[in-house]
Parts: sequence; structure tokens; C-alpha cells
Amino acid sequence: MAKLGLTAMMVVALALVATAATLAHAVADNPEKVDEWFNRLSNAKRKSTRLHFYFHDTLSGQNPMAVRVTEATLTRKSPTSFGVINMIDNPLTEGPEPESPLMGRAQGFYGFDRLESLGLLMNVNLVFTSPKYNSSTLSIMGHNSALEIYREMHIIGGTGFFWLATGIATGKTYFLNHTTGDAVVEYNVIAMHH
Repeated sequence: MAKLGLTAMMVVALALVATAATLAHAVADNPEKVDEWFNRLSNAKRKSTRLHFYFHDTLSGQNPMAVRVTEATLTRKSPTSFGVINMIDNPLTEGPEPESPLMGRAQGFYGFDRLESLGLLMNVNLVFTSPKYNSSTLSIMGHNSALEIYREMHIIGGTGFFWLATGIATGKTYFLNHTTGDAVVEYNVIAMHH
């Protein structure tokens, strides 16, 4: 059990470092520009942006984009995979097909966090590569009740086009392979930002 606690602490520490590195990178590019923008913030109106994309979570095959990085000692006995943590670098596409135009990538991790039913703790950065939002990010953190039809997760921040974002991301499973765990999830996002 102590090993599980230490592993969980390491994963949280890595998530904090990754988030800090993303924010530091944005400031390091041009600190004067960020300071100037922040001074004008009190007079700025918030904008809202709606996004729609498909999240491809591939655990199987020769090139998986979601890999198991740890599990608890009780995971193999758990019907909910409690204690598993997967690191991801999943494509976000315009349509549900893998060959659909790429909008960006979902990078971060999710952990199976429920003993009684299937649920995930998501800590994911949506890194956009499409021309309008290129290199901008939205950060999602929250509970994902994976077996519900619709799931809601919080947007807790953003960079670039999405500075100081808040909002909501709703997910709906489009496809799930029960044998491999591969899934395609349709997302609708509403982000409020400056």
C-alpha cells in the first residue's frame, strides 16, 4: 500500500511539473508581452469558444498512444481497474475516423479512481495544432464517469489563444472495443477565456 501511495505522489508531482512547464514556456517566450496583456485584463471582456473533436484513446497495436505506467497491488483483483494510471499522447481529430484531419493532441494521464464503478481521474492538456489555435492549450482536470452517456469535466486553464480559460468539456463515447480498451470519444468544449 505504501508503494501505491508513493506512486500516486510521483504521478501528481509529474502533473504539477508538466503544468508549470507549460505555463513557464508561455511566459518565457515574451514576459513583457504577458505583463502588458495582464495589465489590460481588468478591462477586457471574456470570449467564449466552442470546439468539437474526437479523442482517440488507443491502448493496443504496434503504436499505442495510451500506455500503462503503474498499477496498484490490488488492480488485478479489481473489476474497475482501480489503481491503473495511463500516460497518453492521443490524437484529436475533426471526425471519428483515425485518418480525419488532426486538430491537436491530448497529452497527460488518467487514472482509474473508483473501487465500486468504473471512473477516471483525468489530468489532460489539449494541445492544438490547427492553424487558428496552433500551440494553444486547454487543461482539463476532473472526474470522468466513463460508463455514463455524457461526462462533464472542468477546464481549469489554458495558454495562447485560451489564456486563463475556464469552462466545461463534455465527452460521449463514440466507439469502445471492450477487448482492447481502445476508444473514440466525442468531445464538445465551451471555453471562456481572455
